[in-house]
Amino acid sequence: MIEPQSLSIPSDGETLSADLYLPDTPGPHPTVVMAGGWCYVKELAQPTYARAFAEAGLAAVVFDYRCFGDSTGEPRQHIDPAKQVADYRNTITFAEGLDAVDAERIGVWGISYSGGHVLQVGAEDSRVKALCGVVPVIDGYQNMRLAHGTIGFRRFQQALLDMRREQYRTGEVGYIEHQPAREGDLSTWPFPRSKETFRMLKDREAPNYLGRATWESSELLLGYHVGPYLRRLVGKPVKLVIAEGDDHTHWDLAVDAFGQIPGEAKELTIVPKSDHLTLYTDRQAQQGVASDIASFFSRSL
Repeated sequence: MIEPQSLSIPSDGETLSADLYLPDTPGPHPTVVMAGGWCYVKELAQPTYARAFAEAGLAAVVFDYRCFGDSTGEPRQHIDPAKQVADYRNTITFAEGLDAVDAERIGVWGISYSGGHVLQVGAEDSRVKALCGVVPVIDGYQNMRLAHGTIGFRRFQQALLDMRREQYRTGEVGYIEHQPAREGDLSTWPFPRSKETFRMLKDREAPNYLGRATWESSELLLGYHVGPYLRRLVGKPVKLVIAEGDDHTHWDLAVDAFGQIPGEAKELTIVPKSDHLTLYTDRQAQQGVASDIASFFSRSL
């Protein structure tokens, strides 16, 4: 098994903890910069993909965002998508200076929330030569409205307002659970089965995972939309991987986004008979998708 090297990456005054996965062939290598989704740490799901890339001759840099895992940053568990995009771009800059990295052949990969981030990073940063988003978030407002349902969404919005007022009054940061223990409990992603899945992942591979984020993270999610970046990806190799039954990051929104990317340098993979959690729990499906993406990056970088 390929074991990573530890890296410390400066990013806007913070220090990102990262792992570098290298092939066993001489470098410099085409390289994929990787980060996770909502509340993820670098040990959650991503090593499977990074090792598949390394086995295909690609280097991979997997990092914890600021405020998460082994990275610095306060408040802890705060998800600001603009700052997470900045962490991607700063990691690219750091990776360019590594002897093992071919700076002219850099790609980005993301999953769930970061599956949307990489669409923005690829549109904004000319150093990115190819990108892949797995079960991506496209439009945070519509995603939350669909996930919670109209009545639940009104309750969710009211809870965010209440927490904003409370933090203003007390100065103390408030938190919302990643997923609920029971259906109807307050959470950002209202899927009890997901909580069980992430508890298993924490025990199996990602002890640094904590299942909560600041309330403001959810408010920022409601303002998140990568649509304006899609047309700017014209001519750039883009791969989207979508789960056929995904109701967490809704697959119809992702299919629509794929159609808005101009040109022929794009690929869409729809994983049949699956849902959002399949690519975390089903090792066979995960390995198959990882190999497919590794092939895409090998062709595109």
